[in-house]
Amino acid sequence: MRDFAISENAAVQAQLDRLGALSLPTGRLHLDTARALLARLGNPERHLPPVLHVAGTNGKGSTCAFLRAICEAQGLTVHAATKPHLVRYNERIRVAGTLIEDSLLAILLEEVLEVGSDLSPSFFEVTTVATFLAFSRVPADVCVIETGLGGRLDATNVIPAPAVCGISSLGIDHEAFLLSPDDGVPGEPLARIAFEKASIAKPGVALVTQGYPAIAADEVLATAARIGAPVRMRGRNWWAVTNDDGIAYRDSAGELALPCPALIGAHQADNAALAVAMLRHQTALAISTEAMAEGIRNARWPARLQVLGPGPLTDRLPGRTVIVDGGHNADAAQAVARALADRAPIDLVFGLTRARKIADVLFPIAPLIRKAHAVPLPGHDHHDPRDIAAFAQSKASPRHCYPAFSLDEAIERLAGDPDGSPTVLIAGSLYLAGEALRMNAELPD
Repeated sequence: MRDFAISENAAVQAQLDRLGALSLPTGRLHLDTARALLARLGNPERHLPPVLHVAGTNGKGSTCAFLRAICEAQGLTVHAATKPHLVRYNERIRVAGTLIEDSLLAILLEEVLEVGSDLSPSFFEVTTVATFLAFSRVPADVCVIETGLGGRLDATNVIPAPAVCGISSLGIDHEAFLLSPDDGVPGEPLARIAFEKASIAKPGVALVTQGYPAIAADEVLATAARIGAPVRMRGRNWWAVTNDDGIAYRDSAGELALPCPALIGAHQADNAALAVAMLRHQTALAISTEAMAEGIRNARWPARLQVLGPGPLTDRLPGRTVIVDGGHNADAAQAVARALADRAPIDLVFGLTRARKIADVLFPIAPLIRKAHAVPLPGHDHHDPRDIAAFAQSKASPRHCYPAFSLDEAIERLAGDPDGSPTVLIAGSLYLAGEALRMNAELPD
């Protein structure tokens, strides 16, 4: 695996190189190694501020962004762990409100790698344990923690007693891991996904969720019941109506009128509503309605239908709006299509990792596209741009799709196209989104 990170800091890069040599061992996916690492380091996961733990297929990162923004609007100091990064690995670990410093990151990664050298830990186990070390050693009021892969066997699931758990939207993703054969798990794919995500639940801790199709909802309820977690599900225990006027939220404690997020897309109002519901169904933190409203307005989440500002990339496309999105599965692509429907026709720059299906990510947005340029993802295992173009042309979705050698070449083509659309979408992969942000000197902070 070579998809982890690079750093301009030599000390951090030395540890990232060591991490890059690690992978998820074939046939081993469990929590034993993470627990062994944590035990050797004094169990930092037991010494964290109140934890807001979020799983889901799509929307969990945005939900975490809303949680962080709301808590900060309340005046709380927030640790946050989110995945993946776009440009710098440091984006994954926010310590007391700011991205982790290189010096601390290098020390923590080295500490975990050294103490666990005989355990053959995975990349994700090492980095999760390092994150918990940072959060246990630096004071804060609350931790917002996003799962990385699934939930049941994700390394973050060692947290013993979060303040609340949440699940965002559910869909089919990471099939090689989350749908792999296993004893005692549901056979139907969406039920299996629901089982994996709901398994972050903890006894006596509220599990707050979106509403789901019956097969998924039933599995969430059954899994939580086995664990002993009360479920607070949208449409059963809390309600939210979202439209252009705002979010009308209701639960057993009352009603709230909240603003629309600044983040683009109706789905972001749903993510904001989940964040509100999570905070309303926990007791460790006191959060005012005013802080909820301010946080919803202020939340930012890079590369999720992000409109690029002035910079080296956008300067090459004067008069055009450039939007970057990292959605890389069918549900995410459908959300992008809904959000940008009124901007059609759009010019597209598209790149995709080989683990993803071209049709899943390209076809939902294809009806909006005037012309597409397929690009590689250097350093990552990706679909050849020629294969993407041939696939699209053979399916007439979109008909005008051409391979390019790089994102830079695609931008150059767009700049020289006199019939170009007013809107340019760079999409398909978070890696491509990160490269666009880097090219525009718009690094996430």
